[in-house]
Amino acid sequence: MAKQDFYEVLGVSRSASPDELKRAYRKLAMQFHPDRNAGDKSAEQKFKDINEAYDVLKDDQKRAAYDRFGHAAFEQGGGRGPGDFGFTGGFADIFDEMFGEFMGGGRRGQNGPSRGSDLRYNLEISLEECFRGKQTTIRVPNLVACDQCHGTGAEAGSKPITCPTCHGRGRIRAQQGFFTIERTCTACQGAGRIIEKPCRACAGQGRVRKEKTLSVNIPPGVEDGTRIRLAGEGEAGVRGAPPGDLFIFVTVTPHRIFQRDGANIHCRVPIPITTAALGGAIEVPTVDGSRTKVNVPAGTQSGHQFRLRGKGMSVLRSSLRGDMFVEAVVETPVNLTKRQQELLREFEKEGDRGRTHPESEGFFARVKEFFEDLRE
Repeated sequence: MAKQDFYEVLGVSRSASPDELKRAYRKLAMQFHPDRNAGDKSAEQKFKDINEAYDVLKDDQKRAAYDRFGHAAFEQGGGRGPGDFGFTGGFADIFDEMFGEFMGGGRRGQNGPSRGSDLRYNLEISLEECFRGKQTTIRVPNLVACDQCHGTGAEAGSKPITCPTCHGRGRIRAQQGFFTIERTCTACQGAGRIIEKPCRACAGQGRVRKEKTLSVNIPPGVEDGTRIRLAGEGEAGVRGAPPGDLFIFVTVTPHRIFQRDGANIHCRVPIPITTAALGGAIEVPTVDGSRTKVNVPAGTQSGHQFRLRGKGMSVLRSSLRGDMFVEAVVETPVNLTKRQQELLREFEKEGDRGRTHPESEGFFARVKEFFEDLRE
């Protein structure tokens, strides 16, 4: 019986792109997979056919040969037979695509264990340190390369040998039905080599637990929650594998006076009622540790903001600074003496409330209009 055209098997045109081929294959592979069609011989054969077709057409060289010579290009040992497929191609590519992220990013490379683990260090700094930047030293409990064996895991004078189980590949294959399953070698844990004489200091791991001292530079203007990556400062890999990274998470502690908003600084400053009414000047602190003068015009109300340009936070990776916003909070006096109370009563009698208290006068005028509208 003549073989069906590979393009027809996958249901695509001869000009189909690699992505179109993969989508078509994935759809058919899921539809005719034996696990979904238990005991269906026709589905099993169809699954074999689409794997054979995709195995040829996904390869540029095989596809070019097929386009020119057809099935004859793979006769007499030129190509794979219908039942010769496994997880090393075809369905394996789709399997890795779908599940790779949930299994560590796909299949591991051969001849070596995985890299060391990443570490996290929480660093707390003040707002002033955040403004100026900070050079600090941190101590991190870590797994570092063993000094005795220089990270190899083997006793001095000896060397790791090729694993006799996987012959140095780090992976072994097992047949399950018509599938060929490939998994990490349990004898060498994927390293491809085994150690006959383990290092006594590290028990053959190539790493030991030790506290590591590191110098860290926190740049001016860093934000709360910033993550700083120190490449290669994480845990050492097993038996000479590459180390992981160290991630420093910066937390800026709340300040007693200032509130930060990006590059700007906000500060609420109480102002005596006399200064707010008559006008005057006040001194306020700034985040750089200095003081600055703010002129308060007569009649200043609570909530009024004064903008001080260039008095805010440092801007990361630049010489610029944000602004500082001073919010006036007019303070009502308490614990008045008898004479002060008398003066305030005289002020109340002498003053024209509509002229000296325009906001309250306007508010109560609007309240009056509101109730008049309800009566209509």
